[in-house]
Amino acid sequence: MRVIAGTAKGKQLKMVPGEGTRPVSDRVKEAAFNILTYDTPDSRFLDLFAGTGAVGIEALSRGAAHATFVEKAAQAVRVVRENLRATGLTAQATVIHGDAFEFLRKTDQQFDIIYIAPPQYLGLWAKAMRALDERPILSAEGVIVVQIFPKEFEPLDLQHYTLTDRRTYGSTMLCFYRYGATN
Repeated sequence: MRVIAGTAKGKQLKMVPGEGTRPVSDRVKEAAFNILTYDTPDSRFLDLFAGTGAVGIEALSRGAAHATFVEKAAQAVRVVRENLRATGLTAQATVIHGDAFEFLRKTDQQFDIIYIAPPQYLGLWAKAMRALDERPILSAEGVIVVQIFPKEFEPLDLQHYTLTDRRTYGSTMLCFYRYGATN
């Protein structure tokens, strides 16, 4: 796993040992950032369920102003911090060791891009989207990207966000939500 583009291009990233995280493939990461090309520079990026931090680090490498990484697993938090140090991007990052849903309930920050890649088959992506719908922290022109296994997808009845794009890359689906009433 490596950083694909930007200031940290080519830097290798550490993996979290064991089966607890599922790192995003370079192919999916590149596809996501091709879609987010104009959204990423100077953005405030939230990497929710951060895992290795690869997505938020890619955003920083491509010009995001700041990235916040939220991860519950202590071992993954250590890997995120190590990956930030290895890429020289620590100064632009905040790493939070804690529960994603508690963070969403308590934060008063606004983000331009929110990337959600939770453990599979637990319905956590839908729970996160509903939590964001109840307490919107996305900037007016922002985008939420959800990374899931395609069979997990279900239409959501949201008040604040609309599904604007959905793409499948092998066993990974990316869903893009933007502000706008669904009714």
